[in-house]
Amino acid sequence: MNLILDSFWRAVAYCLHPRVIALSFLPLVIMVALSLGLGYFYWEPALDWVRAMLESSAWITRLWGWLEGVGVGNLKTVLAPLIVIFAVTPVIVLLSLLIVAVLMTPALVALVAERRFPKLERKKGGSLVISIFWSLGSTLLAVIALVVSLPLWLIPPLILVLPPLIWGWLTYRVMAFDVLAEHASKAERVELFRRHRGQLLGIGILTGYLGAAPSIVWASGALFAAAFVVLAPVAIWIYTLVFAFSSLWFAHFGLAALEKLRAESGTSATSVPEILEPLALRDDLSPQQPATTPPATPFAS
Repeated sequence: MNLILDSFWRAVAYCLHPRVIALSFLPLVIMVALSLGLGYFYWEPALDWVRAMLESSAWITRLWGWLEGVGVGNLKTVLAPLIVIFAVTPVIVLLSLLIVAVLMTPALVALVAERRFPKLERKKGGSLVISIFWSLGSTLLAVIALVVSLPLWLIPPLILVLPPLIWGWLTYRVMAFDVLAEHASKAERVELFRRHRGQLLGIGILTGYLGAAPSIVWASGALFAAAFVVLAPVAIWIYTLVFAFSSLWFAHFGLAALEKLRAESGTSATSVPEILEPLALRDDLSPQQPATTPPATPFAS
C-alpha cells in the first residue's frame, strides 16, 4: 500500500511537469482532428439513423406519449444525441488509450527513469513489436468484454461497475507492460505481474473511474450538440491527462517494484558491470601473465 500511495503522489506531481503538459497536446491534436472529421461527416447521419430506429419501435412510441403526458416530452430531442455520444465514447476511450500508450508512455517512462532511477539497468524484455501486439490483443479482449456485457449496462448498479472494471483491466494490461518493457527482462516482468497483479489492477480500475469524467462533460444533452466543437476537445484532453497520469502512476510503481525485486535477488542496477569488468580484464591479461608461470630470475640460464 505504501508503494501505491508513494507512486500516486509522485504521478500527481509529475503531471505538472512542463514536459508532461507539452506531451499531452500531441494526442489531443490527433484525437480532435479525428473526432471533428468523423463528426463532420457522420454526426447527422448517425442522429438520423438513431431517430429512425427509435420511431420504428412501438414501445418507445408509447414511452414518448407517456413522457409528453407528464410534461417532459422534450427528452425526445435529447435522447438521440445521448445515444450517439454514449456509443462513440468507448471508441474514443480506446483510441485515446492506444495513442497515449504509443506516443506518450515511452517518453513518460524515460522521464521517470531519468529523474528517479538513473542507475536501473535496462534489460529490454519487450520490443516495440511485442508491445503493439500485446496492446492490440488486450484491446480486442476488452472490446469483446464490452460487447458481451453491454446488455448488463441496463441494470443501474452494473453500469457503474462493469465499464470501469473493463477499462481498468485494459489500462493495467497495456500500461504495466509498456512501463516495464525497456527496463525489465521477460522473467522479471512475469514475476512482477504475479506479485503485484492485484495492486496493478487496482491502479487500472481507479484510473478507469477517472476516465469516466469526460462522460460527465458530454452528458449535457442538448448543450453538447450546440457546443460540440468546444466540449469534444475538452473531454478528449481530460482523457489524455487521465491516461498520462495513469502512465506516470504505473511508471513510478513498476520501476520502484523492479528496483525492489532486484535488491531482493541481490542484483543491483550496477552489479553486473562491476562483476563483468574485472573478469574481462583478467581474461585479457591471462595470456600475457599466466598465474602458473614463475617470475623470471637473474639466474635463469
